[in-house]
Amino acid sequence: MSDRVDVAIVGGGAAGIAAARRLAERHRSVLLIEALPRLGGRARTASLDGLRLDLGCGWLHSAQRNPLAALAAAQGETLDRSESAWHRQLRNLHFPPEAQREAWGAFQRLGERLHRQPPPSDCAGDALLRDDRWRPFIDGVSSFINGTELDQLSVRDYLAYEDASTDDNWRLPGGYGAFIAALGAALPVALNTQVDSVTVGTDIALATPRGSIYARAAIVAVSTAVLARGHIRFAPSIDTHLQAASRLPLGLADKVFLSLADPNVIPPESHLLGRIDRAATGSYYLRPFGLPVIECYLGGACARGLERLGEKAAFAFVIAELKSLLGAEFARGVMPLAATRWAHEPTIGGSYSHALPGYADARSVLARPVNERLCLAGEACSVEDFSTAHGAWKSGLAAADFIESFLAG
Repeated sequence: MSDRVDVAIVGGGAAGIAAARRLAERHRSVLLIEALPRLGGRARTASLDGLRLDLGCGWLHSAQRNPLAALAAAQGETLDRSESAWHRQLRNLHFPPEAQREAWGAFQRLGERLHRQPPPSDCAGDALLRDDRWRPFIDGVSSFINGTELDQLSVRDYLAYEDASTDDNWRLPGGYGAFIAALGAALPVALNTQVDSVTVGTDIALATPRGSIYARAAIVAVSTAVLARGHIRFAPSIDTHLQAASRLPLGLADKVFLSLADPNVIPPESHLLGRIDRAATGSYYLRPFGLPVIECYLGGACARGLERLGEKAAFAFVIAELKSLLGAEFARGVMPLAATRWAHEPTIGGSYSHALPGYADARSVLARPVNERLCLAGEACSVEDFSTAHGAWKSGLAAADFIESFLAG
């Protein structure tokens, strides 16, 4: 392969697609380079048993101010604006109403404490006693929200997101991943193309196994795991940015989908939390959109452990929890459908970023242009919308605008 374009964009997720679209609108020649055989990155919709299921991101968070929600509406996509069932436990199974009020009250009080008197360590785990009755519950909730437990979470980083977010979370019945990928369908794309190095000279040279690509400027929109592990070599080095990436590791939030032989045994759009006495548990969204499936969420250390053991272990874990909640007869009526292993995807390495305690400022460092012709993009570059597709999208637009200022200069 030998190409020369105005801007080469490494990474075909939301950030890369946003950057490429913006620059193409300004009549710049672009090439979107993606290591996977598909666009979308951590946004992926799969068709399984005739069902469209989001294996990655599935919620348009902070929807009223979410640019992707506005874009979806403008393109005529169906938007589901109904309230989620996350905080409701079906039939109060193994989680009595009084205990639910106490648990969510403890979670709310922790947030208030983090605002009012954050620990000097900037570690969220230091704001809650180890033997607090609701510590396992809150660590579990953190694993679903942040992809990690409290001890690995920067208070400043967590609050930056919380303070900016809103409670309006919408969905795309047609698939969030499918929507993201479709936004890049008309762009010049090189799929199945791993970028091994980025060298800044007279041109920017990007080495791939299929040949070199040359560009006047480049945007690298890959995950912090890919950056921190040195999967792409940079010359000259960009050590400050790579160090920032290492301080913004990817948490893990995996999904396990089960099909239901008789969907009518449980109501649509309902929810169950597997356990409240341990962080290692699943969060079960029952029959999303009324489909005959259960969407199981596994986060943090629990998800990592199950990934190491393989898909069969993940299926066995969630089915065992559902058996405990809904009985053996119900468990016999579910069948494994799909399980994600985002940490084992070498071109991604996890789900979404969180700042380690003391390193919330690493996001601003990562988002800072490397030079006038090279910058990074992705959800980790957002100081308040990280961990979301729309945060990645906005960072891609910002990177494109910066590069355009160079090209137009």
